[in-house]
Amino acid sequence: MNHNTPIFPSPSQPSSSRPLSPRPLHHLAETHRRVLTAAQLRAHGVSAAETAERCRGGGPWQQILPGVYLLHPGPPTSEERLQAVLMYAARAPLPRPAPGVPVQPTARVPHRPAPVDAMITGLAALTLHGFSSSPALTSLKKIDVLVERVRRLRSTGCARIVRTAVLPAADMVTGLPVAPVPRALADAVAGLSDAGTVRRLLTEAVRGGYCEPAAIVRELTGARLLNRPHVVDAVDLLLAEGRALAEDRLYRMVREYGLPDPVWNVDLRLPGGPHLGSLDAYWPEQAVAVELDTRASRQDEDARWAEGARKREHLERLGITVVHITPRKLRDAMEQQAEVVRTALLAAADRDPAAYVVVLPR
Repeated sequence: MNHNTPIFPSPSQPSSSRPLSPRPLHHLAETHRRVLTAAQLRAHGVSAAETAERCRGGGPWQQILPGVYLLHPGPPTSEERLQAVLMYAARAPLPRPAPGVPVQPTARVPHRPAPVDAMITGLAALTLHGFSSSPALTSLKKIDVLVERVRRLRSTGCARIVRTAVLPAADMVTGLPVAPVPRALADAVAGLSDAGTVRRLLTEAVRGGYCEPAAIVRELTGARLLNRPHVVDAVDLLLAEGRALAEDRLYRMVREYGLPDPVWNVDLRLPGGPHLGSLDAYWPEQAVAVELDTRASRQDEDARWAEGARKREHLERLGITVVHITPRKLRDAMEQQAEVVRTALLAAADRDPAAYVVVLPR
């Protein structure tokens, strides 16, 4: 078979033995992805021997990963490397992206595809999600790909296999399945020893609105990364960053939705009695409090969670309504949270008066 020999037999050949495309071989790279698996090549009538011949030194094709071929000479593009890694790791064919869609930082609103069995993770995933503090795809020697733990795959070439007990739902970014930001961050941090890089990635995740601190800490905890001092330091800064952003949103909610001004950041005490707890906002006349939950679930914080629950129960027994708001609710449903607070303030007139408490600045 020469370069221009049609890869389809004559119409008289039985249909069961015909390949899938009547186009000649030289059109294959022009009309399809320029990265194909051995199985896809066979489906187009290209035998293993023909593939091997074309991948010889100086030939028009090259094998980029086991069973995955690049249908042109020269180095692969970033998009081709990503496709090759996914083709190597995935059991099922990848979804076809729109022709000519470049691989660029994107996807502030990624969509969820049908379940996949392999997805880009780590630094490459963060770059695809649009992180400015992650390296360019061209500078990455290895591309992390997340698969289930039971898969019998090995890292090779530009593909580095990352295993997990349960695959998360992937985001589709530029037509490729990509791990959600919290999971991609944990996989990236697992391979980083530079404290500054870890800090910048975690900070951008929160400051850029990609996800909430609690989701990141859950993934880092699950990956057993919170025993590394530079990761713990970065998480402490991350939580402080997340709290500052949540407080700013709370101030904006009160202002933009016309709620009466509360007293901000106060401690409550019983007259001559014990400390009742700290609150982010408090309306003394209505005995309504707002508490921002900016803590993240960490292995050493079970006691703090229990203490917080006891505080809220104590305040409610004293007749103080506690509105519990998470940063995510403030970010995604601020108007709804404002209505919750407004309803609590209006309902105060129908409740028994609350116990008298002393309000002190925090």
